[in-house]
Amino acid sequence: MRAPASPEQTIAPTDVVAFTRLVRDVRRCLACERMAHSHVLGPANGRLDAKIMFVAEAVGRRGGAITGVPLSRDESGKRFAQFLALAELRRDDVFVTNAILCNPIDGCRRNRAPTKAEVARCRPFLERTLAIVHAPVVVTLGRVALESVRAIARHEAWLTSDVATAVAWRGRTLVPLYHPSRQSTLHRPQDSQERDWRRLGEIVRNASVERPQQDRSPIAVASLP
Repeated sequence: MRAPASPEQTIAPTDVVAFTRLVRDVRRCLACERMAHSHVLGPANGRLDAKIMFVAEAVGRRGGAITGVPLSRDESGKRFAQFLALAELRRDDVFVTNAILCNPIDGCRRNRAPTKAEVARCRPFLERTLAIVHAPVVVTLGRVALESVRAIARHEAWLTSDVATAVAWRGRTLVPLYHPSRQSTLHRPQDSQERDWRRLGEIVRNASVERPQQDRSPIAVASLP
């Protein structure tokens, strides 16, 4: 059972309504033909008043596609849990989503990288999520997530040069990290990634808990049917 929300963590009724509509719209979406339509978005993603929001790449066939919870069960999910612990963060205190809310699969039903068109089709859902979850810190996990966020609102962060760096973005703090997949260690060694996550913990602890006024944009209202 989750602990009661603190006075600093409150959820506006309008956000609850907007999120309910968003979840409904995601579940109705069948726009991408080469997807396993798992539609992983709902209460299991985390608190709407979370202080930190993670955006990963896509739903994994052995993880979220089975559990309905992003970054869970599979190898990436297990590594994510370990990294959270290094940052001294609890899963119950964060919101986790993906740039792609379904599972991209190939002809053999294996995970594959999402296409640019698939990322673009799912981006309005990410944009609406960002408008509802007013987390002061947004962490992108991997290049696909970082670029999808860039398409919503321009930033000058690049994964290789700005990893674990706090970047101002839309009145929030944006922090690029490598995806927690095992394959990411081919590009960023394990010990470096562990340092990145400890640095993230410092950034989160130093970040203001107040919701920036710039975040309360009309995106959610404008995107609703």
